[in-house]
Amino acid sequence: MSPDEFRRLALQMPGAIEGAHMGHPDFRANGRIFATLYPDGERGMVQLKPEQQENFLRSDAAAFAPASGAWGRRGSTTVQLALVDEDQLGEAMTLAWQNTGKAAAQKKSTPQRAKKPAKKRGKSGQR
Repeated sequence: MSPDEFRRLALQMPGAIEGAHMGHPDFRANGRIFATLYPDGERGMVQLKPEQQENFLRSDAAAFAPASGAWGRRGSTTVQLALVDEDQLGEAMTLAWQNTGKAAAQKKSTPQRAKKPAKKRGKSGQR
């Protein structure tokens, strides 16, 4: 798998756009990053849920690994491009893309807490 093939898979997701942050390409849907290409050109990342990540680690620990630190514990999964096949990456990419849609839908459906109205002040500025 080449970086261009990774990019092609990411951009096939409906509504996906390519952007950049921290000096490398990222792929977004619903305003959220679901995949990135690392600057080294040898690895990518897909944003999975921890339980999804665990399934990929069990199925192919050579191709998939948790990203370092807290990001990895939250599901960010590094993909070794030379070791992953298109079907595996396509499945992981689809899940990552679906996760952005679910997150956006949940964010929209979560009611916002109403703010308390400001108390009116008298002429002297006291309550």
